[in-house]
Amino acid sequence: MNAQPVSRAALLGGVIARFLAGLILIGVLLFLPAGTVRFWQAWVYVGLVFVPLAIVGCILLARDPDLLERRTRMRETHAQQKVAIAAMSLLLLAVYVIAGFDKRYHWSAVPTYLVLAADALVLLGYAIYALTIRENRYASRVIELQQDQVVITTGPYAIVRHPMYLGMGLMFAVSPLALGSYWGLIPGLLFPLFLALRISDEERLLHGSLKGYDEYTKKVKYRLIPFVW
Repeated sequence: MNAQPVSRAALLGGVIARFLAGLILIGVLLFLPAGTVRFWQAWVYVGLVFVPLAIVGCILLARDPDLLERRTRMRETHAQQKVAIAAMSLLLLAVYVIAGFDKRYHWSAVPTYLVLAADALVLLGYAIYALTIRENRYASRVIELQQDQVVITTGPYAIVRHPMYLGMGLMFAVSPLALGSYWGLIPGLLFPLFLALRISDEERLLHGSLKGYDEYTKKVKYRLIPFVW
């Protein structure tokens, strides 16, 4: 069942509150373990994550508040999705904490060029995310079918069936390097397993409920990574 519409003022208030909460949380997880604010990799990373997020949020609020509201939904109802989301969230938090301690104790010596290359890939991941939500205004944060929803086959959906997960997965994969930490890559080893769990569960729903999805999967064979899976 679709959620009841919310007013633009309430939506704006909720978005700002979550934005600030996320910014504070990540700041604490990075700078507190680091024991210093002289952590340029973290400052650049936070800017790369939150500045585009704010820009996209403002655009959606002005042009498509319904889509923005769907992107703020958090109440997942599918048990398998809850497990996958919780696990991926904990892994990402672990990356931030490990990167902070890595900075404090100088465990890694990631060269600047590699940090900057990872920063560029973070932006690429967010660009894929932005292209996806521009192409698919049904894109909810939780697994649900919208009224009159149709299969999207254009844009990044012509390449892989879950481009949003591709963008987010890319951002997560390179986040440790963007933060100057090799040790932060360790939690990332488990991330693809839970991402695959989420995709598999979502596809079961789409195959059984979304008209035309079976035909779409025959045309676009790869779920997440072209020529791989």
